Amino acid sequence: GSSTAQRVVTVQKGPLYRTEGSHITLWCKVSGYQGPAEQNFQWSIYLPSAPEREVQIVSTVDPSFPYAIYTQRVRSRGIYVERVQGDAVLLHITELQERDAGEYECHTPNTDERYFGSYSARTNLSVIADTLSASMAPQVLTRTEGDTVELTCEVSKSTAQHTHLSVGWYRLQGAREHHAEEVLTLSKDFVLSPGPSYLQRFLAGDVQLNKVGNTTYKLFISGVQPLDQGQLYCEAAEWIEDPDETWKDISHKQTDRTSLVVRSWGRDLSVDITAAESSLLEGDTLQLNCVVGSQKSSSRHFQVLWLLDGVEVARVDPKGVLIWEDEYEERAKLGQLRAFKQSNVIYVLTIYEVGLKNNGLYQCSVSEVRTPGDSYSIQTNLSSGIQVEVKPKESRMRLFVSTSTPQVVAGDALILLCEVQGGTSPVSLQWWHLPLEHPGPRVLVASMEQDGTLSLGSTYRDSSTRGSVRLEKAGSGTFTLVIPTTLDEGDGGRYWCRATEWFRGQSWTQEGETAVKVSSVGLGLQATLRSRIATITYGRSFELVCQVSANYSLEEVPMSVGWFFRPGPPAGHYHELVRVSPRGTVAWQAAQQHFQGRAQLMKTATSFRLHIHSAVTADEGAYQCEVEVWRRNTLPLGQPAAITRSNPVGIKVVLPESKLHVATEEGSVEIAGGADTTIECRITSAQNHSQFAVTWYLLPPAGDAAPLQILRTDYSGVLQYGAEFSSPAQKSRFLSQRVSSTVFWLRVLSANPRDQGRYYCVVEEWLWLGDGCYKLGEGASGRTALEFKLPGRQLQLEMANHSTSAREGEDVTLHCLLQGALVPDTHLSVTWFRGKDSLLTLHCDSTIEYRRESLAGRLYLRRPAAGDFSLTLSRVQGSDAGVYHCQVEEWQQLNQEKGWVLQASARSGYTQLTTIPRELTGLSRICSSPPLLNFILCLPLVLILLLALAAFCWYFKFRK
Repeated sequence: GSSTAQRVVTVQKGPLYRTEGSHITLWCKVSGYQGPAEQNFQWSIYLPSAPEREVQIVSTVDPSFPYAIYTQRVRSRGIYVERVQGDAVLLHITELQERDAGEYECHTPNTDERYFGSYSARTNLSVIADTLSASMAPQVLTRTEGDTVELTCEVSKSTAQHTHLSVGWYRLQGAREHHAEEVLTLSKDFVLSPGPSYLQRFLAGDVQLNKVGNTTYKLFISGVQPLDQGQLYCEAAEWIEDPDETWKDISHKQTDRTSLVVRSWGRDLSVDITAAESSLLEGDTLQLNCVVGSQKSSSRHFQVLWLLDGVEVARVDPKGVLIWEDEYEERAKLGQLRAFKQSNVIYVLTIYEVGLKNNGLYQCSVSEVRTPGDSYSIQTNLSSGIQVEVKPKESRMRLFVSTSTPQVVAGDALILLCEVQGGTSPVSLQWWHLPLEHPGPRVLVASMEQDGTLSLGSTYRDSSTRGSVRLEKAGSGTFTLVIPTTLDEGDGGRYWCRATEWFRGQSWTQEGETAVKVSSVGLGLQATLRSRIATITYGRSFELVCQVSANYSLEEVPMSVGWFFRPGPPAGHYHELVRVSPRGTVAWQAAQQHFQGRAQLMKTATSFRLHIHSAVTADEGAYQCEVEVWRRNTLPLGQPAAITRSNPVGIKVVLPESKLHVATEEGSVEIAGGADTTIECRITSAQNHSQFAVTWYLLPPAGDAAPLQILRTDYSGVLQYGAEFSSPAQKSRFLSQRVSSTVFWLRVLSANPRDQGRYYCVVEEWLWLGDGCYKLGEGASGRTALEFKLPGRQLQLEMANHSTSAREGEDVTLHCLLQGALVPDTHLSVTWFRGKDSLLTLHCDSTIEYRRESLAGRLYLRRPAAGDFSLTLSRVQGSDAGVYHCQVEEWQQLNQEKGWVLQASARSGYTQLTTIPRELTGLSRICSSPPLLNFILCLPLVLILLLALAAFCWYFKFRK
C-alpha cells in the first residue's frame, strides 16, 4: 500500500538569550508537506504581558500581516525573513529591543490536500542587557626595529547567565584599511590561535598573550619588525551555549586603536644644541646642552666637540674623557668652566661668571665611531649654532622690607625682614633706626659684610638692655634683624634696610624701610566682668567671666588675676578672695575659705573665669576682678607693668520657690460643753525635705476682734503659747499634735463657751540648705468654727447696766447676781471681764485663775450668797477704769467617764467704772458728777478761780 507524509514544522530550540541591541536570527523549517517546494512562513510573538494574545510580526506572503507596532520596523528592514531554501527561513531582527522578548511562533500556511501534522512551532527568546566592555588606551608608539611592544586590553562582563569570552588582537595596515589581520586570539575555549602571518613568531615565543587577573589581557611582541607597523586594536566577544549545544556570540566590542610606527636601523644621527639663556649679563652662568638623536643610542659610541665661532673649546671622547684647549684649561682648573657627558646622548658645557670675551656662536659636533678606540668615524653631524650675547653687568637687585611685628608692646621682640631679590653678586647689608619722637640722624642697629661678618651699633651692644640683637641671613637673600626685647615707645619708629651689591670693583645700593609701633604695656588695658545670670537660685552654680582687652595682642603676656568680693549691702568693703599668679599658682585668703571648696578657676588667652558651684546665701554680693600684667617674654618678678580693675557685678542668691499649699476648706465643729475636740491643719504640697512651723490662732466671735495666738510649734519642735493661753490651765487644755508629716492637730480639752470662735493654722515652710535653715514661705488654712450646743436650761443674771466711780487708792465692788434657784448637783464657774480681756476665773472646783499675776493681790471674788459673784477691786488705779461684766456657767458631772459637762451659760449687764485721781479737791467731786450737773455747778466756780488768779498776778506785778 501507500502512505501520506505528515507535515512537521521545526523552529530553533529555546530558551534563547540574546543581548539588547544585537542582530539575531531564528531559523524555521518545514518537512513532510505536500504542494509547491517553496513554502510560506509567518512569524508571530506572544508577549509576557499577554501570553494568550498573538501579535503578528512578518510574513513571506502577506505584506499586511504585521501589526502596527512592527509595521515600521518591517518596512525599514529592521525585521525581515531570509529564505535559506524553499522550506527553510531565517527571521532577522537587526537591533534587538527589550520589548522583543517573548514566545515566537513560526507558522506555515497549509498547502496539503488535507490537514495532517503540525503547522507551527514555538520558541522562547529572552533579551538581556549587554554588559560586555573592552578598553585600551589610544596611543602612538614609535619603536625601532627589534624593540618590544606591549599592549594591554581590559575586558569585563557581568551577565547573569553562564557565558565565555574570547579576546584577540588585530592589525590594520593603514588607517583606511578595512580588512584586519589577526595577530593572536584567546578563544572561548581558552585556546590561543595566532594569525597566519604570526604563526612562526608565536611558535618561537616572540608573540604572546597573557591574562593578568580577572580582566586584564596583555599582548607582547618581541623583536618588532617593519611589517608590524599599522593600527592595532583589541576585540572581545561574549559567547553563550544554546539549548542545541551550539555556542553563539551574543556581543562584540572593539577598543580604540594604537598606532605603531617601526623605524629601520640605519644612518639616523641628529645633533641639536640648546641654551637655558643666550642673552646674559656679566657674571651670569651660561649652560649649553648638546643632544644626540639616534636609534639604539645606548649601544653606540660618540665623540663630541664644543666650538666657539668655529674654534674648538673642548672635546669629550667616546669613553667620556674631557680634553680642554690650552687657552681654556686654566679657567677650567679655577672652576670657571665645566664640560661633562651626562648620558650617551646629552653633553653639557657650563661657563660660570661669563665675561664679554664669551660672546659668539656656539656649536657642537658629534662623530660616531664603531668602537671607543676607533679613530675612523662612521658619520659626523654638526649642530646649528646658538649666538650668545654677554652684556655689561647691571644690577637687578630689588629690596622688599617688612616686619612680622608691626605693633608690639614694650618688652616684646621686634622682627624685621629685608629680602634681597635679583642680586647675583655678594651683598653687604645695614639696618638703621630713626625713632618717631626724636627726629634726627639715623642710628646704626647692625651690619653684615659680604663675607657674613656681623657688627652691632654702639646703642645695641649691651645685651642686658635689649637682649642679644641678631642679624641673620636665611637662604640666598633674606636678612632677618631680631631685637629680643623692646625697652619702651622709643624703640618704635622707622627702620631702614640698606643693601649693597658688589661685583669686580663696582657696587649698587638699594634702600627700603618699614615702620613699627611700640606701645606701653598699660595702653588700653581694661578688664570687663560679666555674668550670664545675675539672680541665682540657692544651690545652683554661676560663673563670672573677666575679659581682658588692650590696644595690643595679649598672647603670651604674663597676667595675674585677683578676685574680690563685697558681701551683703553695697556699703561694705571689697575683700580679696583668691589670686592666680602668671605661673598658675592659686592663693586663697584665709577669711574666704568657704569659697575654696566650691570654686573653680579657669583661664584662656584673654579671659579668666570664676565658677562657683552650689551657691549659698553667703555668696550674695558684688564681685570684681583685678588684672596685673607684666612685659611679654620676661619673668613676672617685682611690680607689674600695669594694673586694672573691672566693673562690679552683683550676684543675688534667692531661695528655692516655696511649693507650700495648705488646705483652705472652711468647716465647723459643734460640741457640748466640757467635751474634747480636734481642729485639723493639712498640708497638701511642699518642697521635698521641708520642715514646718505651725501656729494656731483663734478668732473670737466678735466681728472686729483681733486673732489670738494660741500656740506655735517651730520646725525643731519647740512649743510656745500665746499670751492669752500661757496660764497652766490653758496650756493643759490646748495641745498641739503632729499626726503625720503633713497633718497637724490642735486638741482642745474640756471645751467651754469661752473657747467659741473660728480656729485656723498658719504653716511656715522651712528648708535646711547646708549653712542654715531658711523660711521659703507660709500659708494659712481655712477657718473652722467651734460652736457649743447647750441643754435648753437658761441662767438668769441681772442684765441691767450700771455706772460707778471710785477714788484711786480706795476699794470698789462690782456686782454679779444670779437670780433663781440652783439645780442640785451642779457647780457654777464665773469669769470677770474688763472689756474683752478676762481678769479671773472661778472654776467649778472653787479654784481661782488669774489672767495676770499682777492682779492677784487686788482682785477678790466674794460670795456672800450662793448666787452672788461680786468682784472687789482693792486700791483702785487709774488703769482700772473701764466696762466690766461677768459670765456664769453651770456645770454638772454626769458620770466618771464624761466628767464635768456644761449645762448652761449666761452673761451679765455692763458696769461702767470711773476712777477719780487722788489729788483732785472737792471741786473735782462736784465736777465728777453727771454732765448736766457739772455744767451748772462747775462753770461759776471756774470763772471765780480765773478772776482770782488774774487779780493775784496783777498784784504781784504791781508790788515789783
